[in-house]
Amino acid sequence: MTYSVVWFKRDLRLHDHAALTAAASRGPVLCLYIVEPSMWAAGDAARQHYHFILESLREVYRMLRTLGGRLHVVSGEATEVLTRLHAAAPFDALFAHEETGNDLSFQRDRAVARWCRSNGVQWREFQQFGVVRRLQSRDEWQARWEAFVGTASLPLPAALRFVALPWADSPPPDADALGLPSTEPPMRQRGGRTSALHTLEDFLGERSQQYRGGISSPLLAPSACSRLSPYIAFGCLSLREVVQATRLQIAQLPPSAARHRAGLNAFISRLYWHCHFIQKLESEPELEYRNLHRGYDGLREADWNPEHFAALAAGRTGWPLVDACVAMLRETGWLNFRMRAMLVSVAAYPLWLHWRRVGAWLARQFLDYEPGIHWPQMQMQSGTTGINIPRIYNPIKQARDHDPQGRFVRHWLPYMQQVPDSWLFEPWRMPAELQQRLGLTPNVDVPQPLVGLEQATRQARQRLYALRADPAVKAAKPAIVDKHGSRKRPPRPRAGKSASRNASIAQLNLAL
Repeated sequence: MTYSVVWFKRDLRLHDHAALTAAASRGPVLCLYIVEPSMWAAGDAARQHYHFILESLREVYRMLRTLGGRLHVVSGEATEVLTRLHAAAPFDALFAHEETGNDLSFQRDRAVARWCRSNGVQWREFQQFGVVRRLQSRDEWQARWEAFVGTASLPLPAALRFVALPWADSPPPDADALGLPSTEPPMRQRGGRTSALHTLEDFLGERSQQYRGGISSPLLAPSACSRLSPYIAFGCLSLREVVQATRLQIAQLPPSAARHRAGLNAFISRLYWHCHFIQKLESEPELEYRNLHRGYDGLREADWNPEHFAALAAGRTGWPLVDACVAMLRETGWLNFRMRAMLVSVAAYPLWLHWRRVGAWLARQFLDYEPGIHWPQMQMQSGTTGINIPRIYNPIKQARDHDPQGRFVRHWLPYMQQVPDSWLFEPWRMPAELQQRLGLTPNVDVPQPLVGLEQATRQARQRLYALRADPAVKAAKPAIVDKHGSRKRPPRPRAGKSASRNASIAQLNLAL
């Protein structure tokens, strides 16, 4: 009997699942998820990612059981598992969704393609996002994105016939067996399609009314943002069904719901940018580990400061808003887009840290880590793309703008609860005797900033802009724009704002 294998990866659902639908149309299927030890040994993998996936897999498993089938979870490297399976029960086709992941997943997929060719197995991959494989020109990208999200979502296949794994199932390895770090955010979102659908419904119906005014604030963003990013990243929801559900909600709103409609339209715009950034990594996989603009090679590499990095990762930079953001990440695995951009900016400019190691650390902190968004954003915020205007955030100004009463920093930093309002933004300047009177130990409870912010930022800006002005660096910019630049018309600038600045803000899309 011939059958097909449906290989689940970052598409942990049964609805709008093109690979499952296509495989089911040709005959019996074996549903497979592979826990690959090499992937979990990578520097961007975290315990929270694995547990979120296991939670999502349990829902897929239960759904398949109700249909008379089973999801088989097997541990091993992909080609080794496929070889063992093919030897025990030969299959003639492998179905999966395209994945724009890290370099390990890219090399793994190339190895699987070679394995399929060598073993006479047809491998069919299906589009997962509005990302175009082997894209020839960015000029056609926007129309193809619209065509993809506008195509009807696929229902659960009407008829499914299943094949069982030809050996006894074993439970998936635990996180310790995979060597994953022992801690994870206790307040992170839980995986699975049920939670995803509840989050989507809650956002579209209620929370999206606050989207436009709330997503920049670290206080308001946890409820104003959609919080769908981990469910899209791991495929509990398809991007297409999210876009279509959002457009349906917009169509059903009464004329008086202008604020609600504006929030949902802004959300759809960010779904577009979501795929725009993933397309960058799809078109140029090397940007995960090397500068997009090679003229910036050597800008920071020789200046790595391990003390600066250790303090950043520990939330001990001395700037309260930065340290509070690290504390929130440690507890929740999530942070809104503006605070993510500020973290990377602080790392890249006053602390002068290279984006690669900072990016690997943040990938482990973000539950919604999506490589195709993460690495282009790391480079964009670090000024190494060569095509984006550098966004250098002042963490003290950001605190004044977005947490003027100190509610956010006092929530996440216990020592800040003792700090009077007059010292809220620069607590290290408090006289030592005042700190002692408040029960605080100077330079221990209240850390000193790692560097002088103004001077360090000024030096960083000078170094970056000197390189940007170099004729050879400027000459290489048009080719990067042609390959990676968006062709989407930016929104009209507000009074007093430049169009380029608004376009830059619109692209800060690390969290939905």
